[in-house]
Amino acid sequence: MELQGKVVTFIPTASTPESYKEYVKLGQESLEELGLKVTPLDVATASSEEIRSTLSEGDLIYISGGNTFYLLQELKRKGADKLIQAEIEGGKPCIGESAGAVIFAPSIEYIRLMDEPHKAPELASFAALGLIEKYPLPHYRCFPFVEMAETVLATYGGRLSLVPITNHQAIIVRGRELTIVTKE
Repeated sequence: MELQGKVVTFIPTASTPESYKEYVKLGQESLEELGLKVTPLDVATASSEEIRSTLSEGDLIYISGGNTFYLLQELKRKGADKLIQAEIEGGKPCIGESAGAVIFAPSIEYIRLMDEPHKAPELASFAALGLIEKYPLPHYRCFPFVEMAETVLATYGGRLSLVPITNHQAIIVRGRELTIVTKE
């Protein structure tokens, strides 16, 4: 896909309850450097119509990292989870960074050992988008998440199909096939 001039719907919602947010700015700048036009969309504050139209009008979707539980809570609260699922199932490319990748799994319960569920007091279920059958484990072997990621792997590795990735890797999903790529 040629990226120059394409519109990316940039969802920074997961960063809202976090104190450190520099990665959001860096992510947005990286997309702009690729020639993409970035349209920010905070699903927590946008109207349902704004969410629907912005997702529909963009050429691709980028879901930034932060608190996975807060992100899922807000996506579900606004119905954006279903809209994003429909856009992806309709062929729209979607990039999930950290928490933004974890929500593609069937459930986010496993990531509670790395994240803070209490920041999403209205989240009634850990059921996520379920767009992939596996469970991304971001920040594997990367400071400051080394011990937490190892704990997730030790706790859930025998029960779930975890896919550990470092901060220099990405999971490419095409249909039901997953490929891990590494930045040189």
